Amino acid sequence: MPITRRSLLATAAALAAMPAARAFADTEWPSHIVKTISPYGAGGANDISLRIFNAFFERELKEQFIVENKPGAGTRIASETVAHSAPDGYTWLYAAAPYATAEALFGKLNYERKELRPVAMAAYAPIFLIINAKSPYKTLPELIAYGKSKSEGLTFGSPGPGSQPHLAAELLFKTAGVKGLNIPFRGDSAAYTELLAGRVDATFTAITSALPHIQAGTFRVLATGSPTRSTIYPDAPTMVELGYPQVTAAGWYGFMAPAATPAPIIEKLQDLVLRALKDKDVQQKLIAQGLEAHGLSGVDFAKFIDDETAKWSKVIKEAGLQGQQ
Repeated sequence: MPITRRSLLATAAALAAMPAARAFADTEWPSHIVKTISPYGAGGANDISLRIFNAFFERELKEQFIVENKPGAGTRIASETVAHSAPDGYTWLYAAAPYATAEALFGKLNYERKELRPVAMAAYAPIFLIINAKSPYKTLPELIAYGKSKSEGLTFGSPGPGSQPHLAAELLFKTAGVKGLNIPFRGDSAAYTELLAGRVDATFTAITSALPHIQAGTFRVLATGSPTRSTIYPDAPTMVELGYPQVTAAGWYGFMAPAATPAPIIEKLQDLVLRALKDKDVQQKLIAQGLEAHGLSGVDFAKFIDDETAKWSKVIKEAGLQGQQ
């Protein structure tokens, strides 16, 4: 086909229109179903809180947001899925705290951190130091002293090696100068059984699952790992208050996207998440799951993740936990 002046002008006009068309498409997002990827199975705090946010998004944007659960490999399967997804705003990751520790624990990953972009932090999952109420120690200083009196030190139950409760315990052992042994279980309920039987000395856990035992008087709460007192259980002092300012630890959740996702779409979801966190209904539903609304912009969320990565990578290295998963 001969190239004519008319065909050249038509091609130039089409190319010139492309950025405008792209920008229009970005501002019209979403125009069909959006997938939000949870790195855990259905029914847990991550999955349920994501559904809470999705309901708010649907109400605001009049488009369907669905949860796709991709559990396994310490949340790496979900992260890899989103990192390698099309950057079109229709696949998002609802990341969790293990995202910041995955490389230190597992080594080389099947995705690179630069392939994912933090969009907004959404929720904080405080953890609490719990003991058997019948234990001879009633306070954190007494627990530490008890551990130092035993040649084997303290035993801590956790929901798995490399989990946030496990890493919090390792940080406490090092900071307090006490020997400690992590005993992993399949979930909190198994750890509680051993704690109630007196076969482990303590555990870090979410307050919601432990609350029935606390209310029954069989568990005692010694402290929270949060940097400030938790609104969920404000009676628990912080480790900072008890003289261990370095021992801060909590789970967290936040939204991430493939790095090349257009900025207008990123900004739209960021603003939507931050608005959701000001909604009283959303706040109350999060609290019912043992979560605190905790919003950070994409920039601040990225810094938070970098700080968490540096902090816990050091703990993992010093505790010799690399490659043990």
